[in-house]
Parts: sequence; C-alpha cells; structure tokens
Amino acid sequence: IVFFFFFSRMGNKVSLEDELINLKMSSKQMIQASKKCDKSHKKQLKEVQKAIKLGNREGAQIYAQNAIREKNQGMSYLKLSSRLDGVASRLETAIRTKAISKSMEGVVKGMGKALESMDPVKISKTMEDFEKQFEDMDVVTMTMEGTMDSTTATSTPAEDVDSLIREVFAPSRVI
Repeated sequence: IVFFFFFSRMGNKVSLEDELINLKMSSKQMIQASKKCDKSHKKQLKEVQKAIKLGNREGAQIYAQNAIREKNQGMSYLKLSSRLDGVASRLETAIRTKAISKSMEGVVKGMGKALESMDPVKISKTMEDFEKQFEDMDVVTMTMEGTMDSTTATSTPAEDVDSLIREVFAPSRVI
C-alpha cells in the first residue's frame, strides 16, 4: 500500500483521478488482507479444537489468542477499507463538482460576451445554458451531501447495523 502511494508521487503532479484510483485499489487491498485474516482466524480455531482434543490446554490458549488477534486485525482492515471507500466517494464527488464548476465558468464568460453584443437570442441561449449548468450543480451538490452522510461505516446509524446483523443472524439460528 505504501509503495503504491509513494510510487505514484515520484513522477509528475498526481491528479485527483489518480488519487481516486489509489484509494479504490488500497480499499481492495484492505479487503483482501481482511479475508486472509479471516482464513487464518478459522485455521487458528481448528488448532484450538485440535489442542483441546489432545488435552493441550496451554497450546489451546495460544491458538485462541492467535485466533482473536487475527479476527481483530481482520476487522481493522475492514474498517479501514470502509473509511477509504468513504474518502474515495467524497473525492469522486469533488472531481465531478470541479468539472461542473469549470463548465459554469465557460457559461459565465459566454454570458459576458452575449451581454456585450446585446443580442437577445445569444443572451437567451446563454441564460438557458447557465440555468442547465446551475441545475446540474444542484444535483451534484445534493449527491455530494447524500454521499457524505452515508458513505462511511462510522456514520451509519448503529441501529441500522444492528438490525441488519439480526436479519442475517436470524436464518442461521433456525438451522
């Protein structure tokens, strides 16, 4: 992960789009690391069972500690992945907003030229373009606000998370 960020900074100035790609790739790496920890956690649990069957209490404790550590590490990777996804989403919204802002600059310049010529057709066309750009900006702003409110796992209401966990857990209890 560190290599990826430093490698991208060695050359020219890094664009926002490059940073977005970096964030998304880093998030995927965190998910992969979490899966690896999950696999190791399950392996350690099997070792605990094996040690218990053999009457090796001390070995079982060591394997249990390893299992807990792997589980905690995996959860840390998932949390970090979620946070990276949230930042990536915000960055993506910023990129879109920046593009619309540039587009609006062009419309404003066009308005100035149309007003200078005082051609009613040009003024009307420029105003229509400006209103469309302004509407697009409103949509992006609303999307950005929605994204900021809902992208990170830390901002997800705890009762929603608990409810989802109960829904997933309920069928597994029936079996």
